[in-house]
Amino acid sequence: MARYICDICGWIYDEALGDEEHGFAPGTPFDAIADDWECPDCGVNKSMFTRLPD
Repeated sequence: MARYICDICGWIYDEALGDEEHGFAPGTPFDAIADDWECPDCGVNKSMFTRLPD
């Protein structure tokens, strides 16, 4: 499972944990999230996230 960080605000999406508050069950891959999804903290789109090193 990977982690992705928002390049603007630093919010982290962890695939292992998901984000149930925003509708993503634990284990939801970042690639499975819709392309028009936005960062819950700052509103930028998914393309502004970078995968963190394992």
